[in-house]
Amino acid sequence: MNKKKISRRDFLGGAATVAAFTIVPRNVLGGPRHKPPSEKLNIAGIGVGGQGSGDIGNVSSENIVALCDVDWKRAAGTFRRYADAKKYHDFRRMLDKEDKNIDAVVVATPDHIHAPASMAAIKRGKHVYCEKPLTHSVYEARKVAEAARKYKVATQMGNQGQASEGTRLMCEYIWDGAIGPVREVHVWTDRPLRGLSSVYWPQGVERPTERPSVPETLDWDLWLGPAPNRPYHPAYLPFNWRGWWDFGTGALGDIGCHSIDPIFRALKLGHPMSVEATSTLVNKETYPVASVVNYQFPARGDMPPVKLSWYDGGMRPRRPDELENGRRLGTGGVLFVGEAGKMLGERLIPESRMKEYKRPAQMIPRSPGHHKEWIQACKGGKPAGSNFDHAGPLAEAVLLGNVALRPELKEKMNQTRLLWDGPNLKITNISEANKFLRREYREGWTL
Repeated sequence: MNKKKISRRDFLGGAATVAAFTIVPRNVLGGPRHKPPSEKLNIAGIGVGGQGSGDIGNVSSENIVALCDVDWKRAAGTFRRYADAKKYHDFRRMLDKEDKNIDAVVVATPDHIHAPASMAAIKRGKHVYCEKPLTHSVYEARKVAEAARKYKVATQMGNQGQASEGTRLMCEYIWDGAIGPVREVHVWTDRPLRGLSSVYWPQGVERPTERPSVPETLDWDLWLGPAPNRPYHPAYLPFNWRGWWDFGTGALGDIGCHSIDPIFRALKLGHPMSVEATSTLVNKETYPVASVVNYQFPARGDMPPVKLSWYDGGMRPRRPDELENGRRLGTGGVLFVGEAGKMLGERLIPESRMKEYKRPAQMIPRSPGHHKEWIQACKGGKPAGSNFDHAGPLAEAVLLGNVALRPELKEKMNQTRLLWDGPNLKITNISEANKFLRREYREGWTL
């Protein structure tokens, strides 16, 4: 078998290292907010019910000094656990009032608040951990990453799998040439479906017409934030906001920053050249029930051009012939197709190939833990694995797929292929598509 290896020297010395597991000069971390490892950080939480509660728990080795949530009933458990922390409804007021008391901020709100909250903290010199996807729009991802560099803060996006052994093995096997040059990758999820009889969250539905009363514990205007005004309805929260264009980023935004991340690292991807999408019926309120999004990436160094295909809503790639009888693709996964073989997740297929394969020496340092990476970075350690220099471009590519799904574009053509000028943040072949790279904020909200 002719398989091309990337030597350890080439890996450590190549410029592509930055795109894979980012390392930046120590002086970039030299801001005044860094503390010695022995001193605890003062951390504030923005959005502390649900996922935010778990994130705060994962950094609770530090001082939790302030908590903010627009729904105090949903946040009640977190409030009880950190009874000494100051409590707020509005993160802008919290950052103003507690500015001198806060070193770092954890953002775990619905997607449409990610960028405004992260940017407000970054501009005050706070380190930021933000849940995935980094932002709601392509433009926001670019601006938040630029701001993090400008203000020299430590950052991390909440795609926890980047710290895993599996992600590192995928990279090391690809770089070792285990399946040869890769020109095709498939990645899929069953979301928003959960089998045929239920869903994770609804998509392909219209806006409700009923107007129930807003719960007393919820500040609906703050929950809307920069999104267009609309009446309250429980169809949007606490979790189903993911399926609505105004608030969430659909299955691609929810899972893509998890499952596409190891592909970006292993194949050292950057800006795609183009993206096109097909889907079930789509409307202007919610994402479609199922979609397929195809990205084309250019050659990178000695790596060839590659096509990356995303599937959601139960759609999947064709079952590879190499998979043994009785073995299934599963509800979600990643399939690398190389010139010398195939890899499902971090295992060569068929399994006999995996048993024959001699694992290469480790090329990538192992992680102390996803949240711990960020804590160490906040204290002057090396950048976290999904710092915004990595997470920003990843989020841009993921969210560009949602632009290709926009119903306004599909009304004009059955299948939309967008040509992408990444450095200039511009779609070059369909000028009207550029307006979907960003959004207009409601009055009183800024980035």
